[in-house]
Amino acid sequence: MPLPAPTETLMHREAAEAAAVVAHQLLANRSVVEALAAELRQTPPPFVVTCARGSSDHAATYAKYVLETQLGVVVASASPSVGSVYEVPLQLRGALFLVISQSGKSPDLLRNAEAARAAGARVVALVNVEDSPLAQLADTVIPLRAGAERSVAATKSYLASLSAILQLAASWKQDAVLLGALETLPQAMAQAWDCDWSPMATGLQPASNLFVLGRGIGLGAAQEAALKFKETCGLHAEAYSSAEVKHGPMALVGPGFPVLAFAQPDGTGAGTAAVAQEFAGRGAQVWLAGAGGSLPQPQAPHPLCAPLLVVQSFYKAINALALSRGHNPDLPPHLNKVTETV
Repeated sequence: MPLPAPTETLMHREAAEAAAVVAHQLLANRSVVEALAAELRQTPPPFVVTCARGSSDHAATYAKYVLETQLGVVVASASPSVGSVYEVPLQLRGALFLVISQSGKSPDLLRNAEAARAAGARVVALVNVEDSPLAQLADTVIPLRAGAERSVAATKSYLASLSAILQLAASWKQDAVLLGALETLPQAMAQAWDCDWSPMATGLQPASNLFVLGRGIGLGAAQEAALKFKETCGLHAEAYSSAEVKHGPMALVGPGFPVLAFAQPDGTGAGTAAVAQEFAGRGAQVWLAGAGGSLPQPQAPHPLCAPLLVVQSFYKAINALALSRGHNPDLPPHLNKVTETV
């Protein structure tokens, strides 16, 4: 079967919808998010636990950094197997249990959500399918409102997860600056979609492996990018914190080794750019987004918005790269749209 043109893939069409999806979601979810935020201020949870798989777990990484930096609440990632396989009850009384899922039907997430509710946690589901089993058992549902997503590679639903997390944090904190930034976020996402990352797509066409670097607020974006390289391009990629990569993995980086780095526009950005520059000095093939790098990015309305912009630009480029390598990004081998792990 011949491959579609770059603009004709489902992945391209769906990713291109993300700005409009986020604009609609932020408006439609305002009342439910504000009500939840008021409850969380009245009865603050002692800690937050995230539970997710795949791209949704990369959104959970973003949630950890957003909630910890903005609200000072400790955020831990649940290991779904502890509840679904080992069946060990955890001490979660009073905690906010944040479950992120596109389909809302994976058995391990459902079992952990049920166990969390039984343990006295407040279960909040960020889910795209509003009548899913997960939505039905949650105390509060924050719909992603991404609409139907048919490409196996998730795009708009991932970005909608990030915007939902950001809206919750802004409302919970009652941060007028961040709430104002959300109003211009969709426009910035549309600008990010128009950014030309074709040099990266061209340069990585013959690659067999690479590192993707981010840090802090931007680490989840690096994790998401690494997954998409594997999933859509058959290209082995590993995501690292730009600090963690110096603890061993950097020994692999030499002449010609590909590195994609996302410099978050905050206190971590200069460090990420410095690591990228160090690798380039060794002869590595480096692409840097942010911090004046070679990959263009619009100015983020707020530093917390930057990961949505960099991932939006990345999705357009990875779609083109997959096709140039002979892969259909909509139909990765051995994968299904919904993965139901136990």
